[in-house]
Parts: sequence; C-alpha cells; structure tokens
Amino acid sequence: MKLSIIISTYNSEEWLHKVLLGYSVQTFQDFEVIVADDGSREVTKKVVDSFQSKFKHPIKYVWQEDIGFRKCRILNEAIVKSASEYLIFTDGDCIPRKDFVSQHNQHKQKGYFLSGGYFKLPMVTSKSINDEDIIQGKCFSVSWLLKKGLKFNFKISKLLQNNYFIKFMNLITPTKKSWNGHNSSCYKCDIEAINGFNELLSYGGEDRELGERLYNLGVKSKQIRYSAICIHLDHDRSYADLEKIKINKEIRKFNKINKVTRINDGIDKH
Repeated sequence: MKLSIIISTYNSEEWLHKVLLGYSVQTFQDFEVIVADDGSREVTKKVVDSFQSKFKHPIKYVWQEDIGFRKCRILNEAIVKSASEYLIFTDGDCIPRKDFVSQHNQHKQKGYFLSGGYFKLPMVTSKSINDEDIIQGKCFSVSWLLKKGLKFNFKISKLLQNNYFIKFMNLITPTKKSWNGHNSSCYKCDIEAINGFNELLSYGGEDRELGERLYNLGVKSKQIRYSAICIHLDHDRSYADLEKIKINKEIRKFNKINKVTRINDGIDKH
C-alpha cells in the first residue's frame, strides 16, 4: 500500500465515527488506517471494528492503558505498526474532505514534510453533522455550514475549491509551515531517523517539537493548508497542564539551540 494514516484518539467515539466515515469515502483508497488510542473506553474499539469492512486494508488498532496524556507514546507504537513508506498523521476529531488523502499523496516529496491546517467548528455545528452530510460532502459546503450555525469569517475561505485560489493562499499565508498533529505527513524513514515523537512530552507543542527536529535533520516543509482540508470538531481540553506545557517549551528551546534531531525516548523503546 502507498500510505498509512495514523489517527490519534481518546474517549471521543462519536467524533471518531465521523472521522472514520470520512476516510471510508476518500477518492484515493490505497491506504491503511491505524487508530492510535491513548486509553479510551471499550466502546472506541467497537467503533473501530464497525469500520473494518469499509476499507481496502484492515484497520489496525493500538491501545494503551489510560494513565494520563501519553499521545506521543501511542503514536510511536502506531508508527512501528505501519506498513507503508509514507505516513499521514491526524486526530480523531478531524473529518477529512474526500480529496484529503489524495492531496497528501499528490504533494509528498522526498526531503519534505507536509504542513496542513484545519477549519474549526463550534459545538452546535459539530453535533449537527450526520453520516449523510459526510458521505455527500455537505459538511464542507460554506452555505451548508452557515445554515448550521457557523458565523461567517475569512477563515471559511479554506473550504473554497478553486485551484488558483488554493495555490495563491498556500503561497501567501503567514501561518508557519510547522508540524501540526491534526494534518501533517512525511516519509517514514525521516521520522525514524529522529526516533519519532518525544515521549517525555505531554500536551502542549509536542507535535511542533517533532517538526522542529525534522528541520534540524534537514527535512524542509511544504504548505498545504488550503489543499488538504479537514474540519475540526469541537471538544474541551481538560488534559491541559500549564506546568507540563512549560516543561515542553523548555525542551523545545533546548532542542532548537542545540540542533537536536534524534531523542532517546522514542520509537526505539517499542
């Protein structure tokens, strides 16, 4: 297979159902799905099992005990389980547009990672999306979203499907071409070279830290913020810990100053 899609999740089975449905109707289908579960309830596994017949390749499911935020650890385990040379990373609360995987496949390039973005929805709109809205692509329609309670703002332009506009916006957007956990991809050999995600990190910049080490390795980034589109369903972040976020920032600062690429607490531990 050409691609592996790694989806992180934690006790969000309603959102995960919508996300897996989005991947089941992609225009490009030669990929495997790996759900990286940071200790969810048993019902999450039932959601995954319900989609086993919906994909060309069987879904892989990796789970670990719930003893706090350990997203980096379960992502590393998922990387080890992946069977392709190219990996797409996203979250279990981000529904992909039908061309999402195709866009990553089209733009991938040796020596680069791809930096995508998302369009965030309020809770009332997130809740209103049903299966048919995803299958038919209605939830990516600007007019449909406005009818469902979304307030108009410039960011909604991300959902416009005009090739000239997309290329122009990818070029001029001031947003950094950083590694974003909800929408980024790279060659597996590059992520193995830096030993994957840093398991010393908790929530708060842990995804960006991986991208910064890829930069230190010499891997550049490409902006696909307006090309590979996903909509971000609303949720709280009760797992955020200000003290741990501070520690994460200190580690990132040290890595930048010292040009760190490979860390000790990563893939090798698996």
